[in-house]
Amino acid sequence: MAEVIIPQTITVHLGRPNQPAEDVTVEFTDYIKNVASNEIYPTWPESAIRANVTAQISFALNRIYTEYYRSRGYDFDITDNTSIDQNYVHNGEVYDNISQIVDEIFNNYLVRTGSVEPLYAQFCDGYRTSCRGLSQWGTVELANRGFSPLDILRFYFGDDITMVYNAPVGENTQSYSGVALRRGSFGDDVLTIKRELNRISQNYPAIPKISRLTGVYDLETENAVKKFQEIFNLDADGVVGKATWYKIKQIFASVKQLSEITGEGLTLSEVEKRYTRRLQLGDSGVAVKALQYYLAFLGYFYSDLPPIPITGYFGTLTRDAVFTFQNTRGLPITGVVDANLFTLIEQAYRSAISDLPENYQSAIGEPYPGRFIVEGDRGENVRLIQRYINAAAKIYPTVPTISVDGIYGPRTKNAVTAFQRILGIEENGAVGPVEWSELVQIGNNL
Repeated sequence: MAEVIIPQTITVHLGRPNQPAEDVTVEFTDYIKNVASNEIYPTWPESAIRANVTAQISFALNRIYTEYYRSRGYDFDITDNTSIDQNYVHNGEVYDNISQIVDEIFNNYLVRTGSVEPLYAQFCDGYRTSCRGLSQWGTVELANRGFSPLDILRFYFGDDITMVYNAPVGENTQSYSGVALRRGSFGDDVLTIKRELNRISQNYPAIPKISRLTGVYDLETENAVKKFQEIFNLDADGVVGKATWYKIKQIFASVKQLSEITGEGLTLSEVEKRYTRRLQLGDSGVAVKALQYYLAFLGYFYSDLPPIPITGYFGTLTRDAVFTFQNTRGLPITGVVDANLFTLIEQAYRSAISDLPENYQSAIGEPYPGRFIVEGDRGENVRLIQRYINAAAKIYPTVPTISVDGIYGPRTKNAVTAFQRILGIEENGAVGPVEWSELVQIGNNL
């Protein structure tokens, strides 16, 4: 995850994690009201109540954001066991004044300055038990001395604690998309895996470092994934399915100590999304060009789709094509392409090329195979790339000629990188829809 979303619901396991027990899904606000009503007293000073509720919200959000339990194979977000989580009593009594405070501040939480994940705001009663975090009874004394809620929280967690106010509310969704990542995959999920594997490799140096943090699942990434899978007793196939995805999440959170008060923390640069964006009228760039390639190709097989040029500018022709695609799929007709719609267009493209006769050439040239072609690949698609690269080399002296052997090795990767440099796009050494369409156009023109 990148952005912290206040979930509408939270799933609570009514027992220890490995103990057979009921899982209940409740509204997030109801959960916090229940926990607060069972952890503290409604007669406490308001500043103390607000400080405790903020800590309880932050604690729960940390469990959800880091997928602490889901990354361990459980189907819940938190437990009711007070030795490791918070005191939730299913269908327990809720006090009115606590309920009102929760309704007011439920989407505020704590972070440590420079980090994005909700603080693991550990607490204990401070009377029967003590811990490194907040003392619940101690908050009463501080409130009586005139401390504000934030002052109380900084007293226990440090002066570098800040409050995030009015965070967005949305569905509690798991980070795994349901689509396995493998060589040739592309997107922010790939970039996330690369970042996390590189951090894990600091603690497990047998995992090779990935040199280029791009959105392309290349040979380096595959090798790093295989080594990670070997170390953690997973099937070493180099594919990031659900089991590998969540094991990476678990180990990453562990080495970063994200569920510790003094954890390393996640910086914005570690979670920012580089490739997921909304495309709409007036936009330009590589993502628009890829969208146009897919829509233009689909237009040869679906008469309803108007023909569009591949320009990299999202003009009215591209918008009209998006309108048509949304209409044929029964989607809201917005003319805006978000990540979900882009995926649907990609899937329609892959479906179209899978139905093509062997060796078929459309009016716009060889169809893009539907996945990034990267180092380590072999076969006819690689031969096509190599032939088109050599054609491009006749026009651009900085692009080296290469052997047409069907093996995507370092020389082919370097030649592709040189071609990307000319196009002014990300130099990842892989051939995606933009590179493919440009190379095909050059080859056909020659």
